[in-house]
Amino acid sequence: MKTSLNIAFFGSSLVSAYWNGAATYYRGIIRALHGLGHRVTFYEPDAYDRQKHRDIDDPDWARVVVYPVDNEQGVLNALQRARGADVLVKTSGVGVYDRFLESAVLQIKAPHALCFFWDVDAPATLDRVKADQADPFAELIPRYDLILTYGGGEPVVRAYRALGARACVPIYNALDPDTHHPVAPDERFVCDLALLANRLPDREARIEEFFLDVAEGLPNHRFVLGGNGWADKRMPANVKYVGHVYTRDHNAFNCSARTVLNVNRDSMASYGFSPPTRIFEAAGSASCLITDAWEGIETFLEPDREVLVARSSDDVIRHLRTLGHSRARQIGQAALQRVLAEHTYQHRAEQLQQLLEGRMFERVEDAA
Repeated sequence: MKTSLNIAFFGSSLVSAYWNGAATYYRGIIRALHGLGHRVTFYEPDAYDRQKHRDIDDPDWARVVVYPVDNEQGVLNALQRARGADVLVKTSGVGVYDRFLESAVLQIKAPHALCFFWDVDAPATLDRVKADQADPFAELIPRYDLILTYGGGEPVVRAYRALGARACVPIYNALDPDTHHPVAPDERFVCDLALLANRLPDREARIEEFFLDVAEGLPNHRFVLGGNGWADKRMPANVKYVGHVYTRDHNAFNCSARTVLNVNRDSMASYGFSPPTRIFEAAGSASCLITDAWEGIETFLEPDREVLVARSSDDVIRHLRTLGHSRARQIGQAALQRVLAEHTYQHRAEQLQQLLEGRMFERVEDAA
C-alpha cells in the first residue's frame, strides 16, 4: 500500500461554515489526514453564498477546488480532475448535484481506487431511502467500498447493512485542539446559557423547549443565541441574538458563558450516538456543557462529571439554578481532559487510516 494516498473529497464546503455545520468536522478530519501524510483535494460547489462568507483561506493542508454550479459542466470538470485519485469520497449534503455525484464518483474511479460514501446526516439519508423505494441511491449503496457516518452508532450501521452496504463504520465528530481551546471571555457573549445553532425545521421545537422556554422561566438570567435564521423569531427579553458566529469567534462564544447548551435535531436524537461538532467545540474550550438527552452520550462524556444532561426544560432550569461557577469550571475541565485523551481528530484520522489500509490490502489481494 502507498504510504501517501491521493484523496478526492466531494463535500459541501471546507472554507466556509456558513449554513454548513459539517465544516468543523471536515477540517478536523482532513487536517489530521494531511498530518499522516495523505494528500486531499476538496471539491466544493460555489453555492449558498458560502464563498462570500469564508471563515478560512485555502489551507496549506488541503487543496480546495471551487466549481461553478450554474450549469452541469462545472461539476463534470471537477469529476474529470478527480480521476486517478486513490480514494474518492462523496459526502451527503453537498447541496448541489447530490444525486448525480452519488453515481458519478463510482463511474470515474480508477481500477485501483476505493470509493466511499461519507454520510454526515445518516438519519436523513436513511429516512429518504425508506420513504422512496425508487430512490436510485439504494441500488448504489452496495457498490461503495465503505459507508462512513459521523454518527448514529449501531442503529445506523444495522440500517445500512440491511440496505446492502459492504461495511458501515462511524467516524464520530471530535476536537481539533489547535482551533478550539480555552480563551479569555468576550463581553459580547457573557451569559448564563449560550446556544449556537442554525434554525432548522427538525430542531426548532426542541430549541423552543430547551432554550427559549428556559429563558422565559428564568427572567433574571442572561441568554445568548447564535446561528443563522433566528432574526424574526419571537424571543424573551433576556435573550440576546448575535446572528451568525464565525469560527474565529467560537472559542470566545463558548468561554464567555457559564454554561453552553447542545440541542440535537429530532432525527439525531432518535438514532442516538450522534454528538454534533458543538459538543466537542464546547468541551475543547473547557466549557460546562448541558445537552439534551440522547442514547450514547456516555460513550463520549460522563454525565454529571463531564457533562450535564437534561430531559426537559425543567432539567435545564434546575441545572442553571443550582450550578455554581466553581462546579461549572470543574465539569468543563473534566470534559476537556476527556476529549483530549480520547476524542480528537487525530484519533479519528488514525481510525480512518486503519480502515484505508485494510481496504487497500483487500483490493491488492483481490487483484492477485
